[in-house]
Amino acid sequence: MVLTQYNYLFALGIIFAILDAWNIGANDVANSWATSVASRSLTLMQAMIGASIFEFAGAVGVGARVADTIRTKIVSPDHYEDKPAVLMLGMVCAIMGSSIWLTIATKIGLPVSTTHSLLGGVVGMGIASIGADKVTWVAPSTATGTDKINTGVVSVFLAWIVAPGLSGIFASVIFLSTKYGVMLRKDPVKKAFALIPVYFGLTAILLAMLLIWKGGSYKIDLTDGGIAGAIIGTGFAWALLVAIFFMPWLWRVVVVEDWQLRWYHIYLGPLLLRRPEPPSPPADFESPIRDFYEGHLTRDQLEAKRAGNADVEAGRLPASTDKEAAIADSILKSSGNSESSSEQAAFAPRPHKPLVGPKPEGLPWYSGAMLFWYFKFAVLHGVDQDVVSAQKKKDMLSGDLEDAHARATHFDNKAEFMYSFLQIMTAATASFSHGANDISNAVGPFATIYEIWQSGAIPSKAPVPTWILAFGAAALVIGLWTYGYNIMRNLGNKLTLNSPSRGFSMELGSTITIIVATRLKLPISTTQCITGAIVGVGLCNGDWRALNWRMIAWIYGGWIFTLPISGIISGGLMGIILNAPRW
Repeated sequence: MVLTQYNYLFALGIIFAILDAWNIGANDVANSWATSVASRSLTLMQAMIGASIFEFAGAVGVGARVADTIRTKIVSPDHYEDKPAVLMLGMVCAIMGSSIWLTIATKIGLPVSTTHSLLGGVVGMGIASIGADKVTWVAPSTATGTDKINTGVVSVFLAWIVAPGLSGIFASVIFLSTKYGVMLRKDPVKKAFALIPVYFGLTAILLAMLLIWKGGSYKIDLTDGGIAGAIIGTGFAWALLVAIFFMPWLWRVVVVEDWQLRWYHIYLGPLLLRRPEPPSPPADFESPIRDFYEGHLTRDQLEAKRAGNADVEAGRLPASTDKEAAIADSILKSSGNSESSSEQAAFAPRPHKPLVGPKPEGLPWYSGAMLFWYFKFAVLHGVDQDVVSAQKKKDMLSGDLEDAHARATHFDNKAEFMYSFLQIMTAATASFSHGANDISNAVGPFATIYEIWQSGAIPSKAPVPTWILAFGAAALVIGLWTYGYNIMRNLGNKLTLNSPSRGFSMELGSTITIIVATRLKLPISTTQCITGAIVGVGLCNGDWRALNWRMIAWIYGGWIFTLPISGIISGGLMGIILNAPRW
């Protein structure tokens, strides 16, 4: 029985579910791709396209599980058995509280937890409708297994410590193995060739874990041994494919510098090793191995620059006195890569090339040229942003970013180039897992609203309908595409200097934490995961001042304020409506 008398509530639910999903795209999706853009592994446009594909695929393909923690483990629907319309109203208020706070946070550039924003909304409406004593604050004594840690509001407070802590540990271990196993070795490029297939295989294992453990609309009918075999077999098979087909192509590009090779030659695999030596490249040839530290000075270079050393302006830079930096400098010189990574780093980065172009002048708004410009602006404005340059600007929350960046060692650009491919895969995996994990924030409450409106009864624990997942995923992608750049400005290089090897470690550490949390059904925040991973890798630079602690404190403060603010908005709306005079 459709509750037609509550059509207005259903309409409000649609509007604010769209706004909530849009904010998740604008505020949260940047977590998966900000480090890739900051390290120059991808352009902003490439990151947006990749995020759109993988977020949508993760949300629709794997996000079908009902958000139990949000819908049943904070405020039990059993309290509304005789009054389902009140639960419908409560979910509308929860989604309104969440989306209003997220809109404010996204506007001021504060990366917050969209998961905890919605949980705050549910807590607020629960207190206003049934009382604080009936809200599940901690897991009951009868809880078993993972329910002990994923039930109740206390799981949110645990996530403030667990999510960034675990991500920081995982990311640090990965980066330290990369730093001392590859980057600071005598020949980092050859060492990278040995490790990169292993990391590709590990990333494939993580994605297989997500697909099997998280599940979706499909059914996995395997024994525990079969599941373990499928996961490990997937990683081994992918690593083998990478070693056979991708690594020979990479060898020709990086070591042989075969400028005639194109990406579609990868399928030739080992046959590429039999190609003759390439001729000299043309004068206008631009190497795919870019300077990943472009525009970033080392510590000695920065000191010389600020002392007014004319040699810096001329590109003649002093030798580093820091032990790690000195090792890196000697590696760069021995590999013949010192020019691109050291001398060019003293100069400003290349100017941003706008996609939209200047607005036509002297034409009426209805002219073809003007309408076409408006169309380009609407579609491309969100990706026509110079995010990397914005991450270097000094403001009250950034402090001296130039000094913080100068404290991070510059590694060999050829080795960094090899890690850029890994970073793209880890970013895609993180984005896929984010879509699977966080789409429930927008569609979980809306699914409850829809089911009560349609049936007039408390919804069962059935999978969320695919059309609702697609609806939420589309709004999420639009939010990323139109306003995701605003949060990307405050992640990445604004916390510490990024490079492909660092960004890969951050993203992989964050992904491991997200997948573990998905397995435990713990409502962690992807923002907390990537922030913890960035801090962990930043500390591995060997200097705590390589991190922007002002911005980190600002972000952490946002996590603390998120739950009470969204709860107050939601609870206030719920209380006013329930207790308003009736005439």
